[in-house]
Amino acid sequence: MNTTKIGNQPVGGLHCSKDALTDVFGWFLQVLLACLAFTCLIAKRFCEPRSERRSWLIWFYDTSKQGMGALAIHLANVWLSGQYTGDPCTWYIINFLLDSSVGLLIIFIGIRLSQHLSKRKGWEAINFGEYGVPPSMNAWLAQCCLYIGLMVIVKTCITLLMQLNFWEGVRDFILSPIDNPKVELAFVMLIIPFFVNILMFWVTDNFLMHRKSRTKSRRNSLEQSLLHKVSLQYRSVRTERNSESDILLSGDDELLDTDEPVHRTSMRTVVA
Repeated sequence: MNTTKIGNQPVGGLHCSKDALTDVFGWFLQVLLACLAFTCLIAKRFCEPRSERRSWLIWFYDTSKQGMGALAIHLANVWLSGQYTGDPCTWYIINFLLDSSVGLLIIFIGIRLSQHLSKRKGWEAINFGEYGVPPSMNAWLAQCCLYIGLMVIVKTCITLLMQLNFWEGVRDFILSPIDNPKVELAFVMLIIPFFVNILMFWVTDNFLMHRKSRTKSRRNSLEQSLLHKVSLQYRSVRTERNSESDILLSGDDELLDTDEPVHRTSMRTVVA
C-alpha cells in the first residue's frame, strides 16, 4: 500500500509514528485498557443473579479463555498495523473494529458449532462452559485451545478482508480531524476500545458461560415458591395449635381455680 504526499505531509495525516503503538506511552495505554476490561468482567459476575452466580473458579475458567484470545488478537493487530504503509493508528483501529463485529460473528458460530458437536458426538471436553463435577482442568485446557483456534480463524479472515483496496479510503478518512499524535493514540488504544470492549466482553462471556435452561430455572423457581408456601402454612398451623393449646391450658387453670371453692361450699352445706 502506497501513500501519496502533498508537500511533506501524507494524505490523511501521518500522525502516529511507526513505533507509536509499542513505545512507553503506547504500552501504558494497553495495560490500562486490559485492567479496565478485567474489572468489567468482575462487575459482570456480581450482576448475575445469586441463584445462578458462578463460583470464582468457574468464572476464571470462563474469562481466562476470552482473556488469552483477546491478548493474542491484540498483539497480532499491533504487529500487523506496523506492516502497512501509513498511519499505524488508523490501521489498528480498523482491524480492531472488524474484530469486534465480523470477528464476533465468527466466534459465535464457532462456539455454537462446538457445543452442537459436543452434544451430538459426546465430546464433553469441548462443550464451552461445562467442566464437569468437580471442574476439570483438562476440559478447561481443551476449550482454551479451541478458543485460540477460533481466534486464529478470525484473524486470518480479517487479514484477508483487509487486502481490499476499499480500506485505503477508510484509512484516509478515519481519525482525520485529530492532529495530535498522543490524542490519536489515546483514542485508538484506550477510549474507543474501552467502550467497544465492554460490549464485546459482556456478549462473549455470555457465549462462553454455561447457562441453565429456562425450564430448569422455572422449575427451580416453582420449587422454591412451593417450599416457601409450605413453610408458611406449617408456621400458621403451628401457631394455631399453640394458640389452641394455650386456650385449653387456660381453661383447665380456671376449672382448677373454681373447683376448690365449690367443693368447700358443698361440704359446708352437708355439715350444716
